[in-house]
Amino acid sequence: MKTIICIVSYNAANHIIEVLERIPKTFAADIAVFDDASKDNTYELASDYAKQQPEKIKVFKNKINQGYGGNQKLAYTYAIKNGYGIAILLHGDAQYAPELLPDIAAPIANENYAAVLGSRMIDRAKALHGKMPKYKFFGNIALTTFQNIVLGARLSEYHTGYRAYSTAALQKIPFELNSDYFEFDTDILIQLIDNKMPIKEISIPTHYGTEVCNVNVVKYGLLVLKSTLLSRLNRFKIIKIPRFNYAAATLEQSRAAFAAKAAQIQ
Repeated sequence: MKTIICIVSYNAANHIIEVLERIPKTFAADIAVFDDASKDNTYELASDYAKQQPEKIKVFKNKINQGYGGNQKLAYTYAIKNGYGIAILLHGDAQYAPELLPDIAAPIANENYAAVLGSRMIDRAKALHGKMPKYKFFGNIALTTFQNIVLGARLSEYHTGYRAYSTAALQKIPFELNSDYFEFDTDILIQLIDNKMPIKEISIPTHYGTEVCNVNVVKYGLLVLKSTLLSRLNRFKIIKIPRFNYAAATLEQSRAAFAAKAAQIQ
């Protein structure tokens, strides 16, 4: 399947070249760097690197910061528009190992999964050995346990940023209506679960190094809880939440509205 690696980046100048260098040369995939209006020279560094393989690597820069979720919306819209079958999310700060990209993509290409998550929590001891801060470790467990109970799922974690999606699956959910903040990752998993699309998890190593975390963990946790609960209130028709409405009309409206916005951003 035609595959694209979507590298979302913000102020990642210290790591972006390392990430690009570590992508396996034998992995048949195109690369697109989506720089979210960084204040450093992430875009310039990535652009210079892309000159080595202009037919394979594209670099974009948002005129205005769109947020972690907003930047992903642009990435997946680009993937769909350009006919890719698999879109892999990779962070530009080197927190996730690019060497595992083939493993992340394979279950979609070979087993028809809608999404693949690189989980750090299948083997929780390894997460601690990889220097995951304890407050994140226990917060991850608590949030995941709550979400599994509410959503009726059995994931080992919802909070990994290393994942791949089938673009055919993405086209069946209104991901454009999801949050522009970090709980975008939760919103999209809820949408897949609601639509009974198969999700596979594979174990990945945990690495916390010199990357800068832009997440307010308290805000993030509260927003994850809110989104999870709103999805169930929507299901029971207590309240209407557009991003958890999967009618064809909603999908068409969200696609059209975001396409018009995307044309003005980059």
